[in-house]
Amino acid sequence: MKASFKARYEPDKAAAAATVAFNAGDLKLRASMTDATVVKGPSLNGLALAVEKPGLFIVDYNVPKKDIRFQFMNSIKVLEKPLNLNYIHFHGDKRTILDGTLVVDSANKVSANYVMGSGSCKLKYTYVHGGITTFEPIYDTAKNAWDFMVSRKVYGDDVFKATYQTTSKNLGLEWSRSSKLNGSFKICASLCLLEERKIPKLSAETSWDFEM
Repeated sequence: MKASFKARYEPDKAAAAATVAFNAGDLKLRASMTDATVVKGPSLNGLALAVEKPGLFIVDYNVPKKDIRFQFMNSIKVLEKPLNLNYIHFHGDKRTILDGTLVVDSANKVSANYVMGSGSCKLKYTYVHGGITTFEPIYDTAKNAWDFMVSRKVYGDDVFKATYQTTSKNLGLEWSRSSKLNGSFKICASLCLLEERKIPKLSAETSWDFEM
């Protein structure tokens, strides 16, 4: 059995979530809850259940909303290159997403994400330089706009990332660290360059994983 705990802090609020998962034969069963589940007494708020068969499907059930999310995965070969496919359907929202990633080699990937019926399709190219620095330009066909991301690994477990959204003029900076012994953390700052008073929004996350 595995468990994880995550806490998120912002200047005006804080939130927490916990997940417990265990294997049942070929399946993985998972239950997750947020602080809304236990604050003000036990309730179903924030409670979600999931069944997963790795590499094939995931079924998520949102208990308070009585909503189901289906995800089916498959991988095929295209010109001897792996193409990873995802079909995701949100029953309550009646929304379906098709997602595919073609792995050209260890340094290059091409992805497409299409929301059926919306005309929204995002195309992404991922390039990893030297296994350390990652560049990702993303084109949104619905907005006819580009977003950009660059990240770099430093000191082994640390990653610095910068993002820029051209339509909203949002600039994001992130520092994260992942450690099996000491847990993980992420510190984020975002800034809208369109605002007169350019005050960054700050947030921090910490998470721990346990095996029981």
